[in-house]
Formats: sequence, structure tokens, C-alpha cells
Amino acid sequence: MSIPVQNAEGLPTGAADFTGRVAEQEIKPHLIHETVVAELAARRAGTHSTKNRGEVSGGGRKPWRQKGTGRARQGSIRAPHWRGGGVTFGPPPRSHGGKVNRKVRAQALRAALRAHADRGSIAVMDATGWDTPSSKRAAEYLYQAPEGIEARPLLVVLEDPESVEGLSFRNHRDVYVLTSLEIEVVDIMAARSILVHRAVWEKWTGGEHEISATAATAKAA
Repeated sequence: MSIPVQNAEGLPTGAADFTGRVAEQEIKPHLIHETVVAELAARRAGTHSTKNRGEVSGGGRKPWRQKGTGRARQGSIRAPHWRGGGVTFGPPPRSHGGKVNRKVRAQALRAALRAHADRGSIAVMDATGWDTPSSKRAAEYLYQAPEGIEARPLLVVLEDPESVEGLSFRNHRDVYVLTSLEIEVVDIMAARSILVHRAVWEKWTGGEHEISATAATAKAA
């Protein structure tokens, strides 16, 4: 299997070898699903909070005496059944993230890339050599791109998001720029096409730098 390679103008000029553990990875939907659910949960802020009766200000004395008024006894106006009182069993701030084994996350990441490769929705980008950021130049580049990466949203994976290419591509609608260290399985699965810088592609598919359990959890660390 080979992956199309684009030159500085976006024209296909050849094919990149698709080898290594990514090419050998079996696509396991249950691992991808488990990882995506955990990553989406981890992205939740978890800052929702309420105050219980001990945290609401006021209510330090009894609103009326214990007996002789004909009314039900009350100890505080900040009890949950009072207006302005505390909340019973309200949500506290917490983390929604779940634990996913590092090896499972690495397999899911490789499987997601393999799925894109199988359907022809991934391409490799050679160094463009652009001097200054240019949204117009990036638009022309994408116009010349192979048919497989015409679908949007498009994920562009670079080593440096502040590079000339990163600053050029990120101004386009439905085009998202991420680095190889911050990318997650959910990002790959949400994209309908992927454009990968050659330096990143070589790390993913070759030798000691290919996607491993350590690389798959670099962002979480």
C-alpha cells in the first residue's frame, strides 16, 4: 500500500511507503470507540458546582424558637427546602476522564490512521519552502490536492503549528492544524481527510519513532 505525496504546489509527485506498525495494525472498532469516549470525556471541564447548606452564607441562627409558634421547627433558613438554601446532592467539580491503557490507546491511534489509509483519505505533504504565511497559497495547494483529501473537515498534522504552513492552513474553514504530539484518536476519527507533513509521517511509520504507547499518551502526560 502507498500513500500519495504532494509537492510544494500541492500536486501529486509520487507515493510514500506505508510500512511499519501502522500498516500492520488490525482495525479494531471497539478499541477506537473506547478511546474516543475516554478522550471526549477528558475534554469536559467538569467545573459544574453547587453549594450545600454548609456552604451557603447566612442562616446562622434559628428563624424562630423551637416551640410555641404553631409552625414547624426550623434550624436554619439555608436548609435545602428553603428558598436560597443549599442544594441537596448537587454536582461537585470533578474530572470526567476515564483511564485507557497506553497500549490500547496506541493501537487505537494506529488503527484510526490505517482506516484512513485503507479508504484513501490521507496524503503526505513535502516541505513547501514557503517564505511567508499565505492563505491564498494554501487554498491553491488544497485545490491541487488529490481527490482523496477533498472531503472536509481536513486535519493537517505538522511538527510546528506556528510554522509557515500551519499559519497558512489554519485560516481556512473546516481545516484544522495539530501537531503530532497533541493529536488524539478522536481528532483522526472526526476528520474526513488527513494531510500529514513528511517529517511526521516518517516518525509514524518508521523505526524507533513510530507510534508507540508512549507517543500515544504524550498529550495526556
